[in-house]
Amino acid sequence: MSSKEVKAALKSAREAIRNKEYKEALKHCKAVLKHEKNNYNAWVFIGVAAAELEQPDQAKGAYRKAIDLEPNQFLAWQGLANLYEKSNQADVKADLADVYQKLLELYESGDKQKWCNVCNKLVDLYQQEKKYLEVAETWQKLIQKKQEEGVEKAELHQLWKKIIQLLKDNTQDQDNKAQHLLLSAFEFALDSADAIPGEDHQNLSKDFIQCLSKRPYETARLEKACNDMMALYPTVTYPLEVLCLHFVQSGTLSEDALHCFLRLSEMDASSGPGIIGLGIKCLQEKKYKEAVKSLTEGLQKTKQCPAAWYYLAEAQMKIHKHRDAVLSCDQALEALGTPEGPNLQWKNHILQLKAGALIKIGGADAAEEAIKALEQIVDASSDPVVLAIRGQAYLNKGLVDQALKISQELLLSHPDLAESHALDGFINYSQKNYEQAEKSFLNAIERKAETAEYHQYLGLTYWFMSDETKKDKGKALTQFLMAAKLDSYLGSVFRYLGNYYRDIAKDKSRARGCYKKAFELDETDEESGTAAVDLSVELGDMDAALSILNEVTEKARTGTAKWAWLHRGLYYLRTRQPLKAVTDLQAALRADPKDANCWESLGEAYLDKGSYSAALKSFRKASELNPALVYSVYSAAAVKQILGKYENAIAVYQQILETTEEYLPALKG
Repeated sequence: MSSKEVKAALKSAREAIRNKEYKEALKHCKAVLKHEKNNYNAWVFIGVAAAELEQPDQAKGAYRKAIDLEPNQFLAWQGLANLYEKSNQADVKADLADVYQKLLELYESGDKQKWCNVCNKLVDLYQQEKKYLEVAETWQKLIQKKQEEGVEKAELHQLWKKIIQLLKDNTQDQDNKAQHLLLSAFEFALDSADAIPGEDHQNLSKDFIQCLSKRPYETARLEKACNDMMALYPTVTYPLEVLCLHFVQSGTLSEDALHCFLRLSEMDASSGPGIIGLGIKCLQEKKYKEAVKSLTEGLQKTKQCPAAWYYLAEAQMKIHKHRDAVLSCDQALEALGTPEGPNLQWKNHILQLKAGALIKIGGADAAEEAIKALEQIVDASSDPVVLAIRGQAYLNKGLVDQALKISQELLLSHPDLAESHALDGFINYSQKNYEQAEKSFLNAIERKAETAEYHQYLGLTYWFMSDETKKDKGKALTQFLMAAKLDSYLGSVFRYLGNYYRDIAKDKSRARGCYKKAFELDETDEESGTAAVDLSVELGDMDAALSILNEVTEKARTGTAKWAWLHRGLYYLRTRQPLKAVTDLQAALRADPKDANCWESLGEAYLDKGSYSAALKSFRKASELNPALVYSVYSAAAVKQILGKYENAIAVYQQILETTEEYLPALKG
């Protein structure tokens, strides 16, 4: 076949393809290939015809053969792209990307429109495959091409916005280069905005700041973006809110941070980040109750701020609301999610604070939970303070030997650390080794004199120490007073001061003041509440006693605050107010249904009220719970006598006299 005949056959093949006579086209191409087996166009036409006849493997082979013959001719590459685009097979995606890359190379210096079309297709393909770095790099090439063409600023702006749209929700966990390209796209888009300031520019600024706020390593960029937006849009609170939360989360509580908190509060007093910032300021100024109030209010509006939850827990620890602090730490950990980078350090701080709060709560269960928290701290074994907390947890669990082992190791490795000596003091105090406990607490105080707890425990050590200190509690008093001075929220030390003034100094008035202070600080401290009420009664100040009891019973949940209900019920019983007495004594029994004395008092209240059947049941219950309560047995007989059950009453009186011969009420009965 001559070259003229080859050209004619190829022309016929092209005409056949145009007329959709694909089998005819194949015949012409095969005829050409018999004489010219490396004819590029023949292989391309075979590829086209085979693809239309749904013979993809043959089509692919033909295109590949043509490409091998002429790798820089675009026809075969174009055909192969069309073939892959129609395929439903997942494995062709990577091959299609390679084909698009080659077409971009071939169109680079030629057809610009085709180059842009292929570029768009490649971006879509990479996006489907979630290859976000490749998306960014390809789109950047398109923008560079447009810049070379000298397109209008407005078109470039839209192109940068397109790359932002493609990447902003998908680069959080991706390659750093993709993230860098996204941030650069924001900056170029902001610079190329049509109107500055303007609505589009403002929204872009907001999106840029939101994007930066999710990236802990972009602090300098974030601060600049917030400051730039604040300068252009001084009435918009968003950049200030983000900046405030950034300062909170970074732990940077500088003058700039405080200025931001105050400025935001002035602009919007209800802003969550602003209120949180003011709470942290109160914490710095040691206004702990105000800090708790502000941080709690701020976190109701802005919950996803782990650092703010941590500061709230810290403030709660300062006022000894340990259970609240544990809950705040749990919220902080939940808000933190799966931490990395700077957030990993936050996780360690939160877990350590949580463990410390659990130690203060006391008990084996809380200690076990504290140990679990400490186990999650990275490099916990190398931190002596964390080890000291672990030692206290073991002590609270009753594992004295394990606590002692940690204590000995810390005293050897960190003899200058106050916590090392304090742990040794706690262990010796728990074992009543008071002389050694005294030395340890004195060593701890020498290294950290401002810790109220050390002074309190040294005071307790002196209280129980020896015959000499038992007679003279002056040394204990000195330490208790120092602890109270250092920490005015430490309720337990005011209870110990109350014990001193009541039992040693015999100063009931001052003792009552201390007990009242202790109870105000810790409403769960029943001992202090009871003592404050009892002393008020002894001092003839029934109004003060009732004030305390009323406050407790108003807040009490069902089945709690037995002591308060019982005290007030007995008061009403003494003052012949049986209806009120019955109500309060019933409430006390809901808290402790096995209190025989309380049942006996309830029987008396019913008796005063004239409810004889109810009185009889109450006295019977009291004597069932405690058969030694002769008065309850007698009262039951007396009620039976009132009800006319004389034989039953006589039998009970005789029963009492068999065990207690001279029990006058029974004889009289």
